[in-house]
Amino acid sequence: MRILFIGDIVGRPGRQLVKAGLAGLISRHAVDFVIANAENAAAGAGITREIGDELLDLGVDVMTSGNHIWDKREALSYIGAEPRLLRPANFPAGTPGNGSYLARTRDGVSVGVINVMGRVFMAPLDDPFAVVQRELDALGQRTRIVFVDFHAEATSEKMAMGWHLDGKVAAVVGTHTHVQTADERVLPKGTAYLTDAGMTGPHDSIIGVEIEPSLNRFLTGLPGRFDVATGNPRLNAVVIDVDEATGRATDIERLSYSQDELAELAADERPVRSSV
Repeated sequence: MRILFIGDIVGRPGRQLVKAGLAGLISRHAVDFVIANAENAAAGAGITREIGDELLDLGVDVMTSGNHIWDKREALSYIGAEPRLLRPANFPAGTPGNGSYLARTRDGVSVGVINVMGRVFMAPLDDPFAVVQRELDALGQRTRIVFVDFHAEATSEKMAMGWHLDGKVAAVVGTHTHVQTADERVLPKGTAYLTDAGMTGPHDSIIGVEIEPSLNRFLTGLPGRFDVATGNPRLNAVVIDVDEATGRATDIERLSYSQDELAELAADERPVRSSV
């Protein structure tokens, strides 16, 4: 089977890319299951019920998140009503929502999704390495195929999680930095790994926001208002091939599409592979 994971969707530009291109991506890459990190989908910070429902209607099967999950107040009620929206599993006990979800493809294949968040240069949550094993133990009784979104800042911590889970899950893909890395590989025991899937949103920006206010903060140290940029919208994602019998990955490929390239995909529904 083939899993498509879409990197952090940022604001309206990111949502428009998904709206325009997801159907074409599913067709072109013969995708069976779609996961997307949606924690920045609402104006660059947080998610709302309306936006989450729209992403699900467009064909996203499960939405993951990270440190911005609570930036929109209504997420507190929405996440309790929508199990396909995850928050990091290592938030303290009693936090609304869940950190994992068992889904099924349209062909009835079970897929588990786990969302955890790192602690290096991030909020001090529970140990992600222990928590991900707890979630995996629960899901592993019901499916062989498990995908992990590790929302973290430090490359070293992400790599450590990849090796920690090698042979235990189908894939470990990082999010949060909004910069797609070029280190995709299938680890020796069969886990696909990528340090960061990148960003689905405006790439003529500083990780999604307008350049000048962000740059001014570095130059002066003064606070400012950060609005989502609009220039050069690109969809960053990764496609992972998984052996259904073993739950292990056989291939991983990074994707990066411009708005025009997604329009071409929408007009061409031949199921073939394409590289970055």
